[in-house]
Amino acid sequence: MKKYLLFLFLSLVIVLLPVMAEGTYTLQAGVSIDEVPKAIFGSWSVKAEIVNSSNYGLFKPKSTDLWNLSRVGNVINLSNPFTGASADVSINAAQGNVVSFTRKVDFDNKVLTDVVTIRLNNNTFSGINDIKLEQVSSVDGHVMKSDTARYEIRGEKISGETVLK
Repeated sequence: MKKYLLFLFLSLVIVLLPVMAEGTYTLQAGVSIDEVPKAIFGSWSVKAEIVNSSNYGLFKPKSTDLWNLSRVGNVINLSNPFTGASADVSINAAQGNVVSFTRKVDFDNKVLTDVVTIRLNNNTFSGINDIKLEQVSSVDGHVMKSDTARYEIRGEKISGETVLK
């Protein structure tokens, strides 16, 4: 049952939608909100497929989900209207049509970090999602175990101002 719950949670993580997001992550210094392409905002149908992993039994091999990317001030939010999950993300880089962002969540003596890099192309994107799940000691905070996975991701715009007519 515990493994099933972890599997279910990681399924949501793959699409960057933590149910237990803590805090607000804003743009990092050096990356202006104006550098983030407006085409990123809107609703996307996103498919993910595992490319490699340190623990194939832990991570879901494929997934399909819905991302809604929005902006309020200097905060970019990724949400899933079906599950109600929502997370603020930190922009690492935005250059032309390439955007990289990170999300980090702590839960149950674990630290989950997602780093997503996508290349926008009209109403689609392609890219990668690197996930690291670390189990942390509750005694002294050292990392006891670390598992990783890399996913190839593809998105198709469902709604937003850049959808072609």
